[in-house]
Amino acid sequence: MVSLFVHTIKIVKIDFDPAKNAKNIRAMKKKPNSEMIDRENPEWTDAMFAKARPASEVFPDLAAHSEKRKRGQRGPQKKPRKVLIALRLEESTVAAYKAGGRGYQTRMAAVLEEHAK
Repeated sequence: MVSLFVHTIKIVKIDFDPAKNAKNIRAMKKKPNSEMIDRENPEWTDAMFAKARPASEVFPDLAAHSEKRKRGQRGPQKKPRKVLIALRLEESTVAAYKAGGRGYQTRMAAVLEEHAK
């Protein structure tokens, strides 16, 4: 059994000349059609905005559960958080650690930690 599907393509020319589309532009500027307005969800008034409260006040349990970290914000850490510092070292010292391959900063931190004890 062989199935054959035929699709037709309708090519529509869109003209962006405002003079030719003046009727459409005027129609867009008109007020919305009253039959198309959603009466169950009316547009908010200033009084409605003034009366509104944050979701965290209305549903504190739900808001606390749904809070997420902000972009770039670190989550809970498995290890104690490290402190970023600027440290000037001799070039030969850094070269010696780098010669040991990846993880040279971790090795340097371990030596400093051992010396601090």
